[in-house]
Amino acid sequence: MVFNRSLLAKAALGPAAGAVLMAFMASGAIPAYQMYSVALAAVYTIVVLSVGLLAGWSGIWSVGHPAFFAIGAYFAAYGSGHGWSLETVVLGAVVTGTVLGAFLGYAGARFSMLYIALLTLAFTMVTLELVNRWGSVTGGDQGVAVLQLRSSLGLGTLAGGSTESQYLAVGAAAVVLALAVPAAASGLRMRLVAAKSHPLAARTIGIAPEAQSALAFAVSAAFTTFAGVLLGLITGFVSPDPFSLNLGIALIAACVLGGVGTIVGAVAGGAYLTWNPSLSSAVGLPQPVVQGLVLVGVLLFLPGGVVPFLSAPLRSVLRRVWRRPAPTPSKPTPSVGLAPRQPATATGEAAVVLRLEHVSVAYGGLKALEDASVSLRQDEVLAVIGPNGAGKTTLLNAVSGLTGNGRVSGTVDFAGGSLLKARATARRRLGIGRTFQHAEVFSELTVAENVLCTRRWITARDRADVARLLDSVGLADVADRRPGELPFGLQKRLDLARAMAEEPKLLVLDEPFGGLDAGERALLAQQIRRLHAQGTAVLVIDHVLDDLFSVAHRVLAFDFGRTVGEGTPDTVLDNPEVRSSYLGTVGGRAELPERVGERSVLRLSGVGHTYGGVVALRNVDLDVREGVVLGIAGANGAGKSTLAGILHGSLKPARGSRETGGTVRTSLAPEGRALFKTLSLRENLEVAAYAAGITGAPLRERLAETTEWLPPRLRDRMSVPAAGLSGGEQQMLAIARALIVEPDVLIVDEPALGLAPALVDEVYDRLVRLAHDGLTVVLLEQLLSRAMSVCHEVAVLHEGSVAAQGRPGDPSFAALAEAAYFSGARETAATTARL
Repeated sequence: MVFNRSLLAKAALGPAAGAVLMAFMASGAIPAYQMYSVALAAVYTIVVLSVGLLAGWSGIWSVGHPAFFAIGAYFAAYGSGHGWSLETVVLGAVVTGTVLGAFLGYAGARFSMLYIALLTLAFTMVTLELVNRWGSVTGGDQGVAVLQLRSSLGLGTLAGGSTESQYLAVGAAAVVLALAVPAAASGLRMRLVAAKSHPLAARTIGIAPEAQSALAFAVSAAFTTFAGVLLGLITGFVSPDPFSLNLGIALIAACVLGGVGTIVGAVAGGAYLTWNPSLSSAVGLPQPVVQGLVLVGVLLFLPGGVVPFLSAPLRSVLRRVWRRPAPTPSKPTPSVGLAPRQPATATGEAAVVLRLEHVSVAYGGLKALEDASVSLRQDEVLAVIGPNGAGKTTLLNAVSGLTGNGRVSGTVDFAGGSLLKARATARRRLGIGRTFQHAEVFSELTVAENVLCTRRWITARDRADVARLLDSVGLADVADRRPGELPFGLQKRLDLARAMAEEPKLLVLDEPFGGLDAGERALLAQQIRRLHAQGTAVLVIDHVLDDLFSVAHRVLAFDFGRTVGEGTPDTVLDNPEVRSSYLGTVGGRAELPERVGERSVLRLSGVGHTYGGVVALRNVDLDVREGVVLGIAGANGAGKSTLAGILHGSLKPARGSRETGGTVRTSLAPEGRALFKTLSLRENLEVAAYAAGITGAPLRERLAETTEWLPPRLRDRMSVPAAGLSGGEQQMLAIARALIVEPDVLIVDEPALGLAPALVDEVYDRLVRLAHDGLTVVLLEQLLSRAMSVCHEVAVLHEGSVAAQGRPGDPSFAALAEAAYFSGARETAATTARL
């Protein structure tokens, strides 16, 4: 924890407010009959803070806190009747709450949020039943008095219901609020949020979600039982009535009302709980009805809570007063003595840092990895290639400890020790860093916090180290941003920076080049070479072979879970088995049909679109002609998916117009496929048909025609859930689902995404056959060469604008399209070949 003036000033606000409030109480400015309400509000503030921070930081909604509240109150009652000191009562209540909370948190972490809520509900019901039946201790339904508690430290005696107890409650709440401020800036909060946001990614940086849930619940329960002791002291009497399940619901309502996970919101929630009875009496409605109306109103109109809503205008004013230029990502800091671009030849003298021998991973009867043997030296970058389903990611998961329920056999040694039995969290401590294909970052943390959460205790030196690391990958200027505000390429850099933190001996990279444009891929390749030069061993898989081979010393080829070839980047593809498995052996490709019409079926004029101030499209003019296969090529982030939605009609452009040449039915196969994974192939098709109003005999006819379009291996598995298909098979199902509505224009967004070359060829061959049937097809493709090879016309999208448009058969268009793809070439747009 690093304390600075700003943090100390914020932490001091709670005690200052408490001191002012106690001064008012002592002066008589607050009437005696209201002092009890003020003290009760202070107690409720502690409880609401405990419940709210548990939900906001850990994602655990508990209805079991009334039980912890009751435990603390009955500790006060029992201790006062048996001569216990104040310190003994507080310690006993807090320890009991901590132990029970840790148990509930650890047990609940194994289940979904629904089961955690049921578990805490059962805990409250059991506790209240014990309270009612254990009459000798609790007084049963009649309750029990809180007499007095003497301090063993010489701080005096507190009588139940006394004025001194009220002062204690206000002072205690002020101290708890002060403690919450540095906790919100600590590594504890970051690790809790990381475990909540993405448990799998959290394990790769040494965070165990179960342990974090247990810790969070234990701390929350401890403070709630402490609040229960204070409640017993200010009331002077404890009975079961205040701790019913209604209180659990009221606590959640108070958290939502004030703002989940906010400190000031807890104060608002505590005040609401205290004065809700008065509000109910004033409006003449029962308390549960008022609570329900308030909760529904907040959820509908102020979903973030009252405090965040009221503070938003203040933050807006402050931003205008102290306006700073918007941060832009910088380029990575160049390193001194960077290794040359071509991969260096491994010397063979470095020690083997990773060795896998006869490793197999099975899920039920499926062997995802079979008898794999891999060795990696400390001075190597080892690339692993292979088609989808070859076992590449399973290999990486076996090294990272993320095989889930898979049965792993064989030997895995790392840095001279056995790795197979080590937990994923322990592997991070051993020196293994891991990235993910889709940049699995922690969305609720800032860029800097995403890296800082790798530390258990954060010091000033840690913050300085993280700042230097972010600067080295070009993220220094966006360190205070949330990942969701950044483009995909910067999220990939953040994923890499998090894996690089603490200087791992081995870096495991899962498709790091995927989804990046040429410039971003070049920067990433430079970063990998820099890591190699610093002594980090790298194990990397990817489908982008040019960039992958530019950084690799050796290449290992996998297929069907086993090794099929090994060699240098220059020689591995010469292996016939490797070429056959990875690149595929596809027969003659179908030729494009002659253009069958000139009629415009879709036209965009001056179309522009933005997302929260981020420009996605700028002044796009596009004409889709009947019977044409139109390719929209562009790098990642060029605006292709936004354009697809506007062409489809499901997204309304912010500016410009979309016109159709008569009645035109469009259908979209979106990027990522968006299949209903739990439904069968037939059900996926039927759902799309139902949505388009196709039923009865027309549905059966369309289903038969669409099924016939699918390859035989899918026609024979129409009752299989979509989740059981490979990536290429899922893509063909997504296209078939778009075809079942019998569209005039089929729009397919990134059909090659994540597929091996052989599957890409099969998908595109089937799309070309659709064009022979007269269907107008719009293909949105990241690879310009692919678009040029399968389309009648190609429009190149660069940074949201159409930078070039023409026909692939035009010799002058190829150079123009390439320049437009990489640099925009807007100045040459006027000379684009007209269609």
